[in-house]
Amino acid sequence: MQDYPTAAERAVIIGISFQGQDETLTGEYLDELEFLAFTAGAVVVRRFTQNLDSPNSRTFVGTGKAGEIASYIRDNQVDIAVFDDELTPSQLRNIEKVFGCRVLDRTNLILDIFAGRARTAHAKTQVELAQYQYLLPRLTRMWTHLERQRGGIGLRGPGETEIETDRRIIRDKIARLKEQLMKIDRQMATQRKNRAKLIRVSLVGYTNVGKSTIMNLLSKSDIFAENKLFATLDTTVRKVVVGNLAFLLSDTVGFIRKLPHSLVESFKSTLDEVREADILLHVVDISHPGFGEQIAVVNETLSELKSLGKNTIMVFNKIDAYDFVEKDADDLLPATKRNYSLDELKKTWMGANPDNRSVFISARRKTNIAALRNLLYEEVRKLHVKRYPYNDFLFVVPPEPETE
Repeated sequence: MQDYPTAAERAVIIGISFQGQDETLTGEYLDELEFLAFTAGAVVVRRFTQNLDSPNSRTFVGTGKAGEIASYIRDNQVDIAVFDDELTPSQLRNIEKVFGCRVLDRTNLILDIFAGRARTAHAKTQVELAQYQYLLPRLTRMWTHLERQRGGIGLRGPGETEIETDRRIIRDKIARLKEQLMKIDRQMATQRKNRAKLIRVSLVGYTNVGKSTIMNLLSKSDIFAENKLFATLDTTVRKVVVGNLAFLLSDTVGFIRKLPHSLVESFKSTLDEVREADILLHVVDISHPGFGEQIAVVNETLSELKSLGKNTIMVFNKIDAYDFVEKDADDLLPATKRNYSLDELKKTWMGANPDNRSVFISARRKTNIAALRNLLYEEVRKLHVKRYPYNDFLFVVPPEPETE
């Protein structure tokens, strides 16, 4: 059970089930949105869904549904309404008038989590840039918030003049942040260039699949990891030795469905670790009912980064949490992923694809970690042999299997 803070804000979450979209999938989307809200520090007291062909241009959901949600918000002292899709500035204004509470969309919620999770100056700059880019077209709605933030002194003119002043301030701020990030990018590019002699391995995957836990196991370090979304924002690089082969292992920000484009752009320098990696460890939470879609989301993001064709090892994590449900013989419904045992899944393309080597592990219980190390050793060794063909030290016995 999720442990909510005592003073957590009360929230409702709202999603649309589009034509042809399975209700189970809609439920999974709202489960993720609820986890996002929990990560941000809110407690979800109710979820609302509506079947629509397309969102309402004024209030996203239909007028009747909007009235139903507004009544619930008034009667139950709800602080925030969170939508699973990005809202237009006009939709945000209209919905706030109807609901009478703060309204967030998925993008705004993710940005809020990133802002709370950023620790280094680099990450804070990246998040701040994305926030300002999100804020710029929404200034009319957020004017009173900006006035409180800036004190309001010297801003007593007509409303539109004040808003135009803020637009100029924000555009100037965006320009300065972009210039600041360019300097940081150059510094980080120099650091990566200095590390170019070693083989580079990068952990990628959906958020909260266990990348940081695997990083800790392989590098014997103590990187922050917890059961919340986006526990890691800053890229962490560690030197790892398996057998007597050394390589660099990096842990990057997790991907997510509908990851705001502004964040992808802002985190470009962070994601350069993925672009320049020799091997990708694509970590998958096999216990998640929608792990197939999560794989597709990660692959789509890797494609945007022009990194999809890299040498990839599929790491199916959390096998200890995999929930196998045996299908009844008289059940005429199609089998789902839950109706396949782990052994059956290992025999599919996930466990037998010759191009993408695969391993099934539990990082939490340290199950099959030796198999992961040995597989990683073999892939790193192949690249070492190609890059440094005359180094005799490479031809060594692989690491001995560990006692799990």
